[in-house]
Amino acid sequence: MKHLPLNPKIFINNRERFVKEMKPGSIAIFNSNDEVPLNGDAIYTYVQNSDLYWMTGIEQEETMLILFPDSPDEQYREVLVLLRPDEMKEKWDGKRLRANEATDISGIKKIVWLNAIDALLQTWVHLAEYVYLNTNENDRKGNFLETRDYRYASEFMRRYPLHKYERSAKILKGIRAVKTAEEIEVMKEAISVTESAFRRLLDFIRPGVMEYEIEAAIVHEFLRKRCRGVAYNSIIASGDRARTLHYVFNNQECKDGELVLMDFGANYGGYNADLTRTVPVNGKFTARQKEVYNACLHLHDYARGLLKPGISIVDYTEKVGDEATQQFIKIGLLNQEDVKNEDKENRAYRKYLYHGISHHLGVDVHDLGTRVEPIQAGMVFTVEPGIYIEEEQMGIRIENNLWITENGNIDLMKNIPITVEEIEYLMQVKPTAK
Repeated sequence: MKHLPLNPKIFINNRERFVKEMKPGSIAIFNSNDEVPLNGDAIYTYVQNSDLYWMTGIEQEETMLILFPDSPDEQYREVLVLLRPDEMKEKWDGKRLRANEATDISGIKKIVWLNAIDALLQTWVHLAEYVYLNTNENDRKGNFLETRDYRYASEFMRRYPLHKYERSAKILKGIRAVKTAEEIEVMKEAISVTESAFRRLLDFIRPGVMEYEIEAAIVHEFLRKRCRGVAYNSIIASGDRARTLHYVFNNQECKDGELVLMDFGANYGGYNADLTRTVPVNGKFTARQKEVYNACLHLHDYARGLLKPGISIVDYTEKVGDEATQQFIKIGLLNQEDVKNEDKENRAYRKYLYHGISHHLGVDVHDLGTRVEPIQAGMVFTVEPGIYIEEEQMGIRIENNLWITENGNIDLMKNIPITVEEIEYLMQVKPTAK
C-alpha cells in the first residue's frame, strides 16, 4: 500500500456492524477477488473485493474473512485467512503480509494460513445453522462474469446442502451506505488530494494542451500524495466530447474558446473522491458559456439543498427535474410548449440532462445503497447535474461530494473552487501551450 496506515478501528467497527445483523448460529465467509489474466503471463493490476476490504483493510490476494460470533471457541469468532509467505515467490513478486502486520491493519487477532483453512472451516460449519455467503448485489452491476464469490457459493452449497443460506449483500447494502466518522476522515483525505490536483490544473490548462497531459498531471499529483491511484478512469473531455458521459479516450487537443469537462477523483486508503469541474480552456468563459454554467451551478446548489434524511433518491431526482425544466426555459433550451407536451416517462428536460443527479460514494465510486428507501444520516452522495447541448457542442457538469447528517448535509468539497469568478481568477489568461 502507498497510503499511511489507517486506523484499524474503521474495520473493527465495520465488522461489528455486520455481526449485529447476523442471525444466531451463523457463520459468514468472505473471499478476495480473483487475480485476472491479461495476456501471456501478465495479470491485471489487482484490486481487492470491496466488501472484504471494507471489513479488514487487507489489499492482498488469496485472502478470506470468516465471522462466527457464536463459536464455542472464542479465538475463532473472527478469523483472517492469508496466503502463507513463500520465500521464492517473494523474490519475484514482493513481500507478503506477516500475521502481526495483518493484525495491525485489520484488528483481527486470529490469523490462519490458507493451506490450513479447509479442515478448520469444516468443523466450524458443522456447528452453524446459517451460512452467509457473499455476491455482488450492486444495483449498477452490468457484468455477469462468474467471479470467485459465485464459484465459491456454488461449491459450498453443493458440499453442505442441508444448511440454511443467507445473503451477506443484503446486510452490506444497508450498512456500507452509512459511513462512520472514521471512514469520513479517510474520504476527506481523498478529497483533499483531489482538490490539490484540481488547483494544479487551473494553473496548467491553456489552449494547445492535450487532454492526456491533463490526465497525466492528475495521476502525478495523486501518486505523489500517497494515493492508490485514480478512483476511476479520469474523464478529460474538451469541446463537444463533454457530451459523452464516460469519455475516457483523452487524446484530443484542448482548443481556444472551448470548455474542458474534467471528472476525476483520488483513491486514498481504499476510499474514493468524485469531482467534476468544467472550465474554459483559455481561462475566460464566453457570455453564453457563463450563462449555461451558472444554470448548472444553480441546479447543483438546488439539489444540494434537497439532500437530507428522509427523502428518497427517486423523489429527489424528480424535484431536481422540475427545477431543471425551469432553468432550461430561462436559458432558451425549452419553451412552455415543450413542457406541456412532454412524455411523463421521458420528460423534456432529459434532452439536455440525461443522467442521474446523485449516487452513493465510498469504497466503491458507485457505492452500495438503495434508490428507493429514504436517505439516512451518515450516507455520502455525489451531486452532479449537467447540461449537454448538442446544437452548441457544449457539455457542462459540476459535481461535489456531500455527507448527510441529522441536521442536513455537509459539503466535503466546499473549499474546491466552483464559481465562474473563482475559476477565472485562478486561471487568469495564459499563453498558448507549445
